[in-house]
Amino acid sequence: MAQLPPGIRFITSFSRDQWYRTFIFSLTFLLYASFHLSRKPISIVKGELHKHCASQVELDSYKEYAAQIQPVKKPFNASQCGWEPFDKSNYKQLLGALDYSFLCAYAVGMYLSGLIGERLPIRYYLTGGMLASGLFTAMFGLGYFYNVHNLWFYIIAQIANGLVQTTGWPSVVTCIGNWFGKGRRGLIMGVWNSHTSVGNILGSLIAAYWVSTCWGLSFVVPGVVVAAMGVVCFLFLIEHPKDVSCSCTPSSDPEVQHLLTDSESCSMSLSSSTVATGEGRHGTSAISFLGALRIPGVVEFSLCLLFAKLVSYTFLFWLPLYITNVEHLDAKRAGDLSTLFDVGGIFGGILAGLISDRLEKRASTCGMMLLLAAPTLYMFSAVSKMGLEATIVMLLISGALVNGPYALITTAVSADLGTHKSLKGNARALSTVTAIIDGTGSVGAALGPLLAGLISPSGWNNVFYMLMVADACALLLLLRLIQKELQCHADHTLFKEH
Repeated sequence: MAQLPPGIRFITSFSRDQWYRTFIFSLTFLLYASFHLSRKPISIVKGELHKHCASQVELDSYKEYAAQIQPVKKPFNASQCGWEPFDKSNYKQLLGALDYSFLCAYAVGMYLSGLIGERLPIRYYLTGGMLASGLFTAMFGLGYFYNVHNLWFYIIAQIANGLVQTTGWPSVVTCIGNWFGKGRRGLIMGVWNSHTSVGNILGSLIAAYWVSTCWGLSFVVPGVVVAAMGVVCFLFLIEHPKDVSCSCTPSSDPEVQHLLTDSESCSMSLSSSTVATGEGRHGTSAISFLGALRIPGVVEFSLCLLFAKLVSYTFLFWLPLYITNVEHLDAKRAGDLSTLFDVGGIFGGILAGLISDRLEKRASTCGMMLLLAAPTLYMFSAVSKMGLEATIVMLLISGALVNGPYALITTAVSADLGTHKSLKGNARALSTVTAIIDGTGSVGAALGPLLAGLISPSGWNNVFYMLMVADACALLLLLRLIQKELQCHADHTLFKEH
């Protein structure tokens, strides 16, 4: 008998369960990357919605000249300054209002989304959200093709999109939490959470391709992509291993985390590490909002994420415009350069997961990166004015340190809390816990870009000072959990010695 080819031997070396887990990992990665792909265009298009233009005297002269030589044409519109109504001197406040509309709707909707998501099949819930998100993302771009200059049209499109996008995060985290246990969860979810940065990078590149020629397509194309992925979700998403007769995650996981411990014990019982059992999935009722808040660590990590996400989303929505102003680049080049922040974020998320798995200390890992992030942001504000090469280096470092804690809290920490031993195997709580943590973080995500829009007229340095204070607040909120982790580690070491 002939020997099997190496490729076939490689394929057959994996079990059926492993192939299913790999498939769900990849599918949920692509699904949520498409959500972030549709969020990024607004930051790229800002440089086109408002441009540095000629002085008002020159514009008045142009109006008179245009009226003389083209009396039959429509009245002059100051399009040299961008797209009305964003061509006015208060453009930063108007652009900030667009960000705030989306993020405020997202924050409010997230608290409801987790509760609703627990009570509906994930596949249907996520599919509906992705189709609606595709529609509203494209709607913003249609304002270009139909020559819409009403601010409320764009604000309503942002609010609607923010609400429907809340279907995404609780759904994918619940699904990935069902399929993967706690062993190496930090590393697995650190790699998986790079979908955020991958989506941002793809969204930046797609939006930047059309921003200078036809910015409407910068929204329409991502909208089509999200809707198409919604169809893929409906056709292929599997919510739980038991739906395809796969084995559940083993409860005897040798690397169970000692993360969030209560006053009774510093270590988790092995039986409580089960992510989801059939009984826990179908035989228990959905957890209440207050019940989820009583899980040890939920409040601290939620408030920490508020400040961490404030910093991350300020970069997400304002970085291209900052680069345009400091480096004097056009919207396309600034958009392309801003992707380096997300490249750094990929490595930061993976590094945070890897370190937290090795140390078995989620809070301490976040605290360490937050401690380094604040001075790095100060360096970024100073070094970015020294040239393009310095900006590139600081974008990569800042992206890693800013997005590392944010990625760890929204993935591995949320999954750990949602499967905490106090829940006694109630896997339906995972969606609610995830929504509470990310919803609270989204309040910060709404405040960050809004504050940036209000503060930036007084100078970009003040924006960076605001971000540094936010990082410091995030670190302070974790001090109790960090102290608890260190105390548990000391007690565990003392026990081993005796």
